[in-house]
Amino acid sequence: MEKTKQLLNHTSRRSVSAMFRAVESFGGAMNLTYATARALFKRPFYFRLFLDQCYQLGFKSLSLTSITALSTGMVMTLQFGLGLERFGGKLYVPKIVGLSILRELGPILTCLMLAGRVGSGIAAEIGSMKVTQQIDAIRALGTDPIKRIVIPRVLAMFILAPMCTLFADIVGIFGGIFIASIELNIPASFYFHEALVGLRMVDFLVGISKTFVFGLIIGITGCYFGLQTEGGTQGVGQSTTRAVVTSSSLVVIADFILTKVWWIYERGLQ
Repeated sequence: MEKTKQLLNHTSRRSVSAMFRAVESFGGAMNLTYATARALFKRPFYFRLFLDQCYQLGFKSLSLTSITALSTGMVMTLQFGLGLERFGGKLYVPKIVGLSILRELGPILTCLMLAGRVGSGIAAEIGSMKVTQQIDAIRALGTDPIKRIVIPRVLAMFILAPMCTLFADIVGIFGGIFIASIELNIPASFYFHEALVGLRMVDFLVGISKTFVFGLIIGITGCYFGLQTEGGTQGVGQSTTRAVVTSSSLVVIADFILTKVWWIYERGLQ
């Protein structure tokens, strides 16, 4: 009985400690966001660093996001085709798949892949700079680490996340066209036409608008945990794990909130 009480007390203390750490991390991330927004329009502008981060974080991620989108479009087309075929609704597959990819699966899956690849990379790189005192050296030279380290990465993610998502949407739809033509006997021209007819501009805006928020979350989270790194190489690994877990969780939560907001807005227009 006594051991059970001690175990419960230990568990409760760990839960409270984890809650306080979560609140502290949230406050620190908000402070970093505010500092980044304040420094964004102040000189100097490290445009070359920004372009380099666009290449490293965005364009190098296209292969990963393309594979994810291609497989998603193919699997969804196959599953919906086989399922709707029993009810005579196979011809609705292009509209359903196109709408699902454009509004939801394209943005969320693309940004989850970016959270894994880019979020971990940002946290590991900045964490290594922190434990080797390179950030202290930057401050000693009179340069603001926010300007030189954080802003190029956050801005690159804010801009490149929608671009990667747009590319993934196109790849996903063409993956659906490929499977539909060889497995469901749906002509490629018919699939493409029905997918375009069934989509509206608001469907495109809903999906793309989410990715601006997702990109900001991934960039800020990776930079925050990288800057908080302590304890040498072991601390770098812990920061990387926290960045990936936190950014992925926040992306999923933000996806629900933004979907709900858009749903309320669209219902208000009806």
